[in-house]
Amino acid sequence: TAIISYADAVNFPLNNVFIIDGSKRSGKSNAFFTGFGKNRRIALFDTLVAQHTVSELMAVLAHEIGHYKKKHILQAMIIGILHTGVMFFLLSLFISYQGLFDAFHVEQKSVYAGLIFFGMLYSPIEFFLGLFMHKRSRKNEYEADRFAVETTGNPDAMADALKKLSAHNLSNLVPHPLYVFLNYSHPPVLERIKAIRKQLTIG
Repeated sequence: TAIISYADAVNFPLNNVFIIDGSKRSGKSNAFFTGFGKNRRIALFDTLVAQHTVSELMAVLAHEIGHYKKKHILQAMIIGILHTGVMFFLLSLFISYQGLFDAFHVEQKSVYAGLIFFGMLYSPIEFFLGLFMHKRSRKNEYEADRFAVETTGNPDAMADALKKLSAHNLSNLVPHPLYVFLNYSHPPVLERIKAIRKQLTIG
């Protein structure tokens, strides 16, 4: 098929593209990449396949391959491991530091109390880490879009696919910039389309 041929052209050989029966649970559309090496897999929701043309599906696939080619998945895995390691290290300090229990007037050390203190005091750290992660994720989405446009040579298909995904998933087209900064892991669809059009003009 055209999708398999495209994957071969960008040196991302696929034995198959898997279809998930997401329509049984939701009307939303999605696609994702998973696995490494020979076990790499691209999965498309059946709703996505039903609602998009072949060119648009290729654009979505190219976007997912872009995440792999740009090493976004590996970076996310490394950051996730480091994040988890730091969190457990801090947790070990929280449940063993007597000064913390004294500050809360707890006479004896308690794992349960330590967990509560950790949840209270780690939340601000997690909030700021989340801002960093969201910003990085939005940057990665722009890069994957750029990869898709460059390798397919079809910016209109990428833009049309984003429009349909946004409509079917009931996305907010004009969220407040502050809300995007605080909560969005993906840029708003209009900003992504604007970046695609800008790339086309520059190209």
